[in-house]
Amino acid sequence: MSEPRDNSDVPGEPELVRAAQRGDRGAFARLYESYAPVVHGVLIAHARASEVRDLVHDVFVSALRNLERLDEPAHFGAWLCRIARNRARDDHKRMRPELGLVHEPARVSVEDHGDAELAARVLRALRDLPEAYRETLALRLVEGLSGPQIADRTGMTPGSVRVNLCRGMKLLRERLGELEVPR
Repeated sequence: MSEPRDNSDVPGEPELVRAAQRGDRGAFARLYESYAPVVHGVLIAHARASEVRDLVHDVFVSALRNLERLDEPAHFGAWLCRIARNRARDDHKRMRPELGLVHEPARVSVEDHGDAELAARVLRALRDLPEAYRETLALRLVEGLSGPQIADRTGMTPGSVRVNLCRGMKLLRERLGELEVPR
């Protein structure tokens, strides 16, 4: 992962973060709307599909409770992604591998193909990739974010996102064999 990028170019975001730090619930709601897909994408790359919805909620509750600890509002996205990764790791530690929950099949639909099995296969392959590729590909393929949107929301540089998407797609295609992966 790269060093967090200054997201002050995201219009109004640092001001929203400061307002939320002062207790403005409406500002926090706008941050939630903007970042829920990002948090979902990070979690889908790490956590059991059946737990992702609850984990998204947990991440935002944790962020709200700890928002005053964020010193640099422009780093909100990177900070939130770190909370999501930590929450997914905590959830993973709580799993009982003897119950066979480590590689739970995903319940993700691929509208272009209408094939839930394809989606499950892609997600399983995605989850076996290195973390940086896994997250950027989940944000691109599952959440539909563009490269610049991923960079803006995660704090990564646009160059790092491009490299992770390119290398990650190559690895994903290799792992899926001849299966055509939706773009």
